[in-house]
Amino acid sequence: MIGFLEGELLDKSPGQILVKVGGVGYQVFISLTTFYALPEPPAQVALQVHTRLAEDTVQLFGFTEAAEKALFLKLLNVPRIGARIALNILSGISPEEFHEALAQGDLKRLAGIPGVGKKSAERILLELKGQMPPRTPGRPLAPGDRAREDALSALLNLGYPKATAEKALEVARQQGAESVEELLRQGLKWLAK
Repeated sequence: MIGFLEGELLDKSPGQILVKVGGVGYQVFISLTTFYALPEPPAQVALQVHTRLAEDTVQLFGFTEAAEKALFLKLLNVPRIGARIALNILSGISPEEFHEALAQGDLKRLAGIPGVGKKSAERILLELKGQMPPRTPGRPLAPGDRAREDALSALLNLGYPKATAEKALEVARQQGAESVEELLRQGLKWLAK
């Protein structure tokens, strides 16, 4: 089983990448979170990988962070949640936000992820409640962090580089923006300059 890949990123598109390792090109499926964390090709990359053997194929799923891979593996244990839906979930919510939504039983937040309906969200809450390890100690999410993360996600989906989008949101926060809408409006104004 392949658990780690380090090589040259040859091609990158939402959902999958091509990594050259020792003269072999590996197609690796990724979440949007990993997509935005990766540099533009050609570049050296290192990914944690989960190898999945299906009936007639071998699929590789890559992650830039261990927390994202761990959550992916937990989601695969939930009935009727396959690899594609697990990647959709990881594309729509960070592992930290997922832990928070799970701890609070936030069905609405989970059901709001594209590709996850109310029944799937209920199943995830039922199956994973109490099974997830406690969050690692770190910086607790401030009340405005969710708005910032949602605004950042929107800017990344519009095609802005992560560093540029983060700077725009920082400027918007300094100007007093708090809600997602205000952060986006002020961030886009700054980006248009």
